Amino acid sequence: MKIHQFTADEALASLHSGHDGLSQAEVECRLDEYGPNRVEELRGESLILRFIKEFIHFFALILWLAAGLAFFAESRQPGGGMATLGYAILGVILINGVFSFWQQYRAERAISALQKLLPYYVKVLRDGEVALILAADLAPGDVILLQEGDNVPADCRLLEAFSLRVNNATVTGESRPQARDADPSAEENLEHSRNTLLAGTSVVSGEGRAVVFATGMHTEFGKIAHLTQTAVKTVSPLQLEIVRLSRLIAALALALGLVFFFIGRSMGLSFWENFIFAIGIIVANVPEGLLPTVTLSLAMATQRMAKRNALIRHMPSVEALGSATVICTDKTGTLTENRMAVCSLYLGGEMQTITAVRRQPQLAFTYRRFFEDALLCHNLRESLAAGKWQTLGDPMEIALVRMAKTCLGETCAYPKINEVPFDTDRKRMSTIHQTPKGVVLYCKGALETLLPLCKQVQIGGQIMPLTAEIRQGFINAQEQMANKGLRVLAFAWRELEAEHHGEAHEQDLILCALVGLEDPPRAEVPEAMRKCREAGIKIIMVTGDHPHTALAIGRQIGQIQSDNPVIITGEQLRKLSETQLRLALSAPDIIFARVGADQKMRIVAALKKKKHVVAVTGDGVNDAPALKLADIGIAMGISGTDVAKEAADMILLDDNFASIIAAVEEGRAVYENIRRFLAYILTSNIPEIVPYLAFALLKIPLPLTIIQILAVDLGTDMLPALGLGAAKPEPGSMRRPPRPRKERLLDWRLLLRAYLFLGLLEAVVSMAAYFFVLHSGGWRWGESLSSQEPLYLQATTACLSAIIVTQVVNVFLCKTPGRSVFGARLFDNRTILWGIALEIMLILIIDYTAWGNRVFGTLPIAPEVWLFILPFALAMLLLEELRKFMVVRLNR
Repeated sequence: MKIHQFTADEALASLHSGHDGLSQAEVECRLDEYGPNRVEELRGESLILRFIKEFIHFFALILWLAAGLAFFAESRQPGGGMATLGYAILGVILINGVFSFWQQYRAERAISALQKLLPYYVKVLRDGEVALILAADLAPGDVILLQEGDNVPADCRLLEAFSLRVNNATVTGESRPQARDADPSAEENLEHSRNTLLAGTSVVSGEGRAVVFATGMHTEFGKIAHLTQTAVKTVSPLQLEIVRLSRLIAALALALGLVFFFIGRSMGLSFWENFIFAIGIIVANVPEGLLPTVTLSLAMATQRMAKRNALIRHMPSVEALGSATVICTDKTGTLTENRMAVCSLYLGGEMQTITAVRRQPQLAFTYRRFFEDALLCHNLRESLAAGKWQTLGDPMEIALVRMAKTCLGETCAYPKINEVPFDTDRKRMSTIHQTPKGVVLYCKGALETLLPLCKQVQIGGQIMPLTAEIRQGFINAQEQMANKGLRVLAFAWRELEAEHHGEAHEQDLILCALVGLEDPPRAEVPEAMRKCREAGIKIIMVTGDHPHTALAIGRQIGQIQSDNPVIITGEQLRKLSETQLRLALSAPDIIFARVGADQKMRIVAALKKKKHVVAVTGDGVNDAPALKLADIGIAMGISGTDVAKEAADMILLDDNFASIIAAVEEGRAVYENIRRFLAYILTSNIPEIVPYLAFALLKIPLPLTIIQILAVDLGTDMLPALGLGAAKPEPGSMRRPPRPRKERLLDWRLLLRAYLFLGLLEAVVSMAAYFFVLHSGGWRWGESLSSQEPLYLQATTACLSAIIVTQVVNVFLCKTPGRSVFGARLFDNRTILWGIALEIMLILIIDYTAWGNRVFGTLPIAPEVWLFILPFALAMLLLEELRKFMVVRLNR
C-alpha cells in the first residue's frame, strides 16, 4: 500500500512520526540523510557564456570590425599608426565588456541578496509546539499547518482538513481548485489522491494539518522541476527601447562612416586617408558606455528602492513603474495601518462601546453567543518565534478575539468540528464547535450576506422573529458605522443537531450583533496621495469593504476630492458591460467596493484597454491573477501570501502605499537619467565629427585623431556619464505627468539639442582653439603639417582640451535639462564630481606628461590657450540658459 491509502495514524507510523511532530534531534538526523527541502534550480547560462556575450553585441561587433580594418591597414601600410588605433579599439571593447558584465553581475547579486529578506517560512509542529521555520529546514515526518494562501512546501499526507481546496495546476495541470480531505484513498495515483498535498501547489481555501513524506528533489514537483522553471523572461518596454536605440545609433554610425568615405574619395583623398576618416566617424558615433550605464542606472535604482522598502524582483520593472498612470490599491494594510481595534458594537438595537460593556457584566452574559462567535470564528494560530508566543493571522480577527476576551473576562476553547472558510463570493465565514450545550455554528461576515440567511434575531435575552423594522435598524446602524470609516461585520449563530456538514447549515441563523472596527489611515498616505495627483497618477481604491467605509477612508486620505465620486459595488460591476465599465473608469474619483478577485482582474483588463500603464497591489492568493495581468504587480511583504509575492514584480517590505510612490519616483528617475546620459555623450559626437569634416572639406590638417576621440569617449567622459545615469530623482519629477507610452528615449528634441545646439557649440569652441594655436604658431591656410610636427601636436591638443572643458560644462547642463543650472543642486552627485575631477586629471596627464604625449599624440599647451577656451565655455553655459528661458516662456 502507498501512503495515501493508509489511515492518518498508519501514515504517521510509517514515517516514524506522531501527532506532535518530530523532535529536533530527529529532524537534524533526517536533514543530514535527505538533505534540505530545496529543489535544485535549472542551470542558467554560465558566467563564461554571459561574459562572452558582452563582447559580441551589436556595438561590440562594429568596434571589432573597426579594429580588424585598422590592423589590416597596418599590414598594408606599416608604420602608419593604425596598429596603435587597433589596440586602442580592442582596449575599448575590453573595458566596455568587463564593466558591463560586472555591473550586471553586481545587480543580480544585489537582487538575490535583497530577496533573502523575504524567506519562505512554514508553520510546523516540533515536540508538540508550533514554530515558524524556513521551508528548506523541513524533513520527512514533520507535521505542518497550512491555511489559505500558503504554498505547499513538500509532498504531504493530510491528517486533518477543514474545507481545504488546493490549486494543483503546477503539477497536474488541473486549472480548477481541488477539494482535499484526510480520509484514506483508494486512488492508485498519488498525485490525484484526495488526501495528499504536493509540493509546488497552493492552498486556495480552508486549512489543514499534514505530515511530510517527501522533500526536495524526492517530491513529485522535484521530479518535474522544469515545469516551475519555464517562465520566459518578458522583454520590458525599456529593454525594447534600448535594443531599438542601439541599432539606430549603430546603423547611423556605419552609414556616416560610409558616406564620408565616399565623400573623401570624390574629393581626391588617398585611400588610407579616407580609411582613417571613415573609422574616426564610426568610432565617434558609437556610445560605448550605453549598455553598462543602463545596467548601472537600473541597479542603483533597485538598491535605492530597497532602502525605501520596495523590493524589485525583476530589474526592468524599475523603469516600467515610473510610467504608471493608474494604481489600483487595496485599502486594508496598504492605505491603513492594518491595526484593527473594535470601536463600537450594535447590541439589542443600541450602540455600545467596549467600555460600556465591561461596566455591564450582565450584558456580556446576555450576549454570550455573540462573544463566543467573535472568540472562536477565526483562522488564527499561536506561534513561538524568538522565544515568544505570538498570534498569527488577520488583524481584524485578532482585534475581535481581544475584544471578546476583554468583555467576557474569560476564554473558551470549544473544539472546532468543521469550518466553511471565507471567500470573496460568500463574504462570510462559519465555524462549527462542540460546546457544553451542544453543537453550535458561529458565523460572521458582511451584513448583506448574513441578512438573507437569518430568520430570527437576539434582542436582550430573547430570540424573536427578524421583522422588517429590526432589519432596517441593523442596516441603519451599519451605515452609521461605515460613514465614520469603520469596517462593519455582522454576527449570527444557530444550534445544530448531530449532523454538521458545513455550508448547508448556513440558514435559519440568529442575527445577534454588529461590530465596527477602526483601521486608521497611515500618516504618510495623504501626502502620498497629493504627490500622485501632482504626478498625474490616478488612484483607484479596490476593496472588499462596505462602500461607505471605503468612501470615508478615501476622503480622509485625500483620494476622493469631488462631491459626487463614482462608487461601484461588486454587484453593480457584474451588471456593467465592457463599454459601461470603461466609461465609468474615466471618472476623476472612483472606488470599487465589495469586489471579488475575478472582478479586480476585470478592472485591470479594462484599464489596460484604455491604454493605461497599470500598477496593482494585492496580498491574497486571489489577487495573483490581477497582479500577473497588471503592468506592475505589487505584493505586500508582511501580510502578503506566497502566491501573491511570486506573481508580483515588486514587493513592499512595509505594506505601505507611500513606498509605492517612492518607487514610482525612482522609476521615473531611471528613464530621465538615461536620457541625460544620451544627451551628454551624443553632444561630444559633433565636436568629434566636425574635425573630420573640416579635414575632408577644407583641406586642413586633421584637428583630432582617433586615439584622442577614444580618450574622450572611454576616458574623460565615462565616469561623468555614469554619474548622470545613476543620479537620484530630481525634486520636480513627481510634479509631471507620466511619460506617454510612445515616447522614445532618443527623440527629435534630444537629438536637436545634443547635435544642433550643444554639439555645435562644442565644435565651435574646439575648432576655434585648434586654429588659435595654429595661427599663434605662424601657420597659414593651405600649408601642410606632418603628424609629428610640434605645432600640429599642440593644435590637436588644444582641440582635445577644448572638448574636455566644454564637456565639464555640459555635464551640469545635462544634469538639469529642464531648469536653470543656477537654481539646481550642482554638488549633490558625488559620482559626477569625482568624474569631473578624474576628467581634469586625465587631460592634464594627456597634455603634460611624456607618457600621455606619446600615447595620445599630444604636446603641452601654453596657459593662454586655456584662457582662450574658458570664455567660450562660459558662453556655452549662458546660451543654454537663454535657450531654457525661451522654452519656458514659449510653454507658458
